[in-house]
Amino acid sequence: MIKPRSRIRSSLLRSEVSGEAMSSSDQNPGATPASGPADAAPPGKPTAVSSQVLDMGAQLVQTLKPVQQMKQHACSFALYAHDLSRQMEVHHFVSRLNQDVLQCAVYDSDKPSARLIGVEYIVSDAIFEGLEPEEQRLWHSHAYEVKAGLWTDVGVPEALQSSEMASLAKTYGKFWCTWQVDRGDALPLGAPALMVSPQAAEPGRARADLVRRRDERYGIDSSAGGLKAARVEMDEPEWSNPNADYWRMHGKGFAVDVVPAKMKRHAPFP
Repeated sequence: MIKPRSRIRSSLLRSEVSGEAMSSSDQNPGATPASGPADAAPPGKPTAVSSQVLDMGAQLVQTLKPVQQMKQHACSFALYAHDLSRQMEVHHFVSRLNQDVLQCAVYDSDKPSARLIGVEYIVSDAIFEGLEPEEQRLWHSHAYEVKAGLWTDVGVPEALQSSEMASLAKTYGKFWCTWQVDRGDALPLGAPALMVSPQAAEPGRARADLVRRRDERYGIDSSAGGLKAARVEMDEPEWSNPNADYWRMHGKGFAVDVVPAKMKRHAPFP
């Protein structure tokens, strides 16, 4: 007898911020308790000398072509779709598939010890408008995030990145977090969580303390007289699609359940 495997399904829920309901990702499986500080190191022994030698040797003979396509380091902030009170600073290492599609490896910092916490896919507004409504609900807009100076390429002068930011302001992203370091997880635990972008409306505003610490660390001025002023004239998508940033219009977020499902015994023919 073939045992059932696990599958992941998304479920609609009332925003936890309102206190009306718990996230379904805290139910199936049960909530994962915080296991330590947000910067907790993963368990394990120090890297062996033999592994270090292999790493150095591989670096000499392998090209790592996909990794070399990461040309930008952008820093911004993200909120959990099922609990907007949980926010964190995120670092996107961006590669471009073409002018309309970007893919980002997302880390919790830009340190050598940074943890890979998720992945975000970014598409132009033209591609987003061609998606099915059910799919659009999983995506968030970038217009406010960019124009508010929250998303920025670290260390790149605004004059050099302004054209890229203008393009990004008219895009949409789908961000899955696989390692919830903000609650102290020392390893990637539980189901992936859908993330959303900061917005101008509560409860989706980026926390002022997070923004201030980021700006001080990198010498960024995201105030009304800084990046906000420089980007105020940037164009946005021609209309606000109600399926993007779903919580703003509907007061609900999305979470993920892990549930048993029967395995397919035979692969279908093409």
